[in-house]
Amino acid sequence: MPRLDEFLRGTKKYLPHVARLCLISTFLEDGLRMWLQWREQKDYIESSWGCGVFLASLFVILNLLGQLGGCVLILSRNFVEYACFGLFGIIGLQTIAYSILWDPKFLMRNLALGGGLLLLLAECRVEGRPVFGGVPRLNESSPKQYMQLGGRVLLVLMFMTLLHFDANFFSILQNLVGTALIVLVAIGFKTKLAALTLVIWLLFINVSFNAFWNIPSYKPMHDFLKYDFFQTTSVIGGLLLVVARGPGGVSMDEKKKDW
Repeated sequence: MPRLDEFLRGTKKYLPHVARLCLISTFLEDGLRMWLQWREQKDYIESSWGCGVFLASLFVILNLLGQLGGCVLILSRNFVEYACFGLFGIIGLQTIAYSILWDPKFLMRNLALGGGLLLLLAECRVEGRPVFGGVPRLNESSPKQYMQLGGRVLLVLMFMTLLHFDANFFSILQNLVGTALIVLVAIGFKTKLAALTLVIWLLFINVSFNAFWNIPSYKPMHDFLKYDFFQTTSVIGGLLLVVARGPGGVSMDEKKKDW
């Protein structure tokens, strides 16, 4: 742990910025895709839902402006709360439009993405100070702390989609270690170390299995892997926020201080 603390002190200035950039990467990529593939996206929504050209075009415009605008606001640190709520709306809209609600794997990934946004929302939330200087509050719980708890729990749903129920030794070992790490992050015990380990694990998986740059752009697998790559990168961003900011007050790490 001393080495981890030393690492965190050395990266304190820029780690949150890297985390935010990673977190909004999937929205940035999808917003640009809406722009570059305007006609394809409009035609897909129109044919899937039979909603007509106007509503299909409105859907694409909302996704394009909502995602790119939200990314600009988050990176510039302006109106971050409004940007987060807007991106929450985009996640909900896409969950319905693309029928993700009925696909457990993609639903859990969207919820994990929402968890990352919840952590970002908690990061920018400023709690009020005690009324009397130096006197602690009787109730130390706060909306920010519960937002951090909810963000952590939702964030680890991404790893539920990575577990493989095979009989070979490597899969069993990976499942056991992965499950232990996500439980540690969820309950907030050794949180920074567990989150950093998950970041390294996800980076390896992302580069190894979602290498869309090795697939020709005209093949459907290219877009699928690209989507998966940036969604995973966004979850990495959420985990980096946990590493940078800690688990919050509703966690075992925080309770240990009282013991």
